Order: sequence, then structure tokens, then C-alpha cells
Amino acid sequence: MTDHTSSPWHRATAGLLFVLAALWIYLVWNAPIDRVQGVVQKILYVHPPTAFAMYLGFVLTGVGGALYLWRGDARYDRFAASSAEVGVLFAVLMLLSGPIWAKGTWGKWWSWDLRLTLTLVQFMVYVAYLLLRSFTEGSERAARFAAVYGIIGVVLIPLNYFAIDLAAGRSIHPENLGDGSLGEGMRAPFWAGVVTSLTAFAYLLVRRLEVGGLRAEAAHREAHDALGAEG
Repeated sequence: MTDHTSSPWHRATAGLLFVLAALWIYLVWNAPIDRVQGVVQKILYVHPPTAFAMYLGFVLTGVGGALYLWRGDARYDRFAASSAEVGVLFAVLMLLSGPIWAKGTWGKWWSWDLRLTLTLVQFMVYVAYLLLRSFTEGSERAARFAAVYGIIGVVLIPLNYFAIDLAAGRSIHPENLGDGSLGEGMRAPFWAGVVTSLTAFAYLLVRRLEVGGLRAEAAHREAHDALGAEG
């Protein structure tokens, strides 16, 4: 069996991720402190970047599901499942960082704001997706159903992102980030956070795909050995 952990690719990507994370931490540490929110505002450099990684994971879940329905190749099904797992991980990070920021800014951990509610619903939708897959692993019918489920779930992403606009001024969230949203000294740590978050997503996704491939190979060998024993 190949030792994927010590491969040059993994060492290189892990090194790149370490450098990006170190740069991001340095930039966040030296970023200016907001005059209104104080130091808690620095969660800006964590919360939206993890949201972007979450969105990417759930979009790729739908893409993988669509390719599986089109081609019928189990590799696309594994890609969809792996993307959902990593996407849910970043959703957890976003849901943990958001209330901390909310408590420091709004004085309360949670509010049934439209965006917050849709974010929680989106998280639960993909947790349900993973539970469905875990209870029906190996079933082609379940894989096809999960593919359709994952495609439909993508609809929640634009709803979530544009929830502030849909709320028509009734949202406690500020407007979505635009050209003038980031003050002086905030752009570099923010975009460093985005790049680091997406790089971490890519790294974890590739590793999860490798685990899925090894599991598929093991299952295939077991099935082959079982047929040989019966013969």
C-alpha cells in the first residue's frame, strides 16, 4: 500500500498551507483594531473566509452529484460526499465564530435573523445528507438519491448569500462585503484569510478523496475475495 502521508505532494501542500496560515496570523495580529467593535472585529478575518469554503464545499457536492447522475461513475459520488464532509466542517467553524462576533457586537449569541436562520438550515440539510449516506453506504439507489438531494441543496447558497437583500433592511447583519466595506489595513488580512481557508479546503478535500478511494479499493478486494471463496 502506498504511503500517501509522506508523499512529496503532501509535504509540499502541507508546507504551503503552513506558510499561508503563518502569514495570515501575522497579518491578523497586526491588523488595526476597529474603533467601534474593538478587537472582536478581527473575527472578520475568520468568519467570512470559512463561509466561502463552506459555500465551495456545497457547490462541489452538487457538481459531483450531477456528474454522477450523468456518468454513473462512483468516483463522482465519492467526490460529492467528500465535498459535503469538508463543507460541513467549515460550516461548523463558521457557526462557532459567528456567535462570538455577534455577542461582542450585538450583545447576544444568536438571533433568528434571516441569514442566521438560513445558515442553520443549510448546515442541517448537509448534516442530513451525510447521515443519509452513512446509513446507506454502498447502495447505488441511495447514491442517486443523495446526488439529487445535493443538487437541490445548492439552491440554499444564493438564498443564504443574498438573505440580507431579501430581508429588505430587517436584517441585523451589515450588507455583504463590497469594494468599500474593508477599511484601511483590513484588505490584506481578510484576503489572506480567504486564500488560507480555500487552500485548507482543497488540502482536506484531496486527503478525504484519497481515504474514500482506499475504502473503495478495500471493499472491491473484499467482494472479489468473497466471490473467489464461493467459487
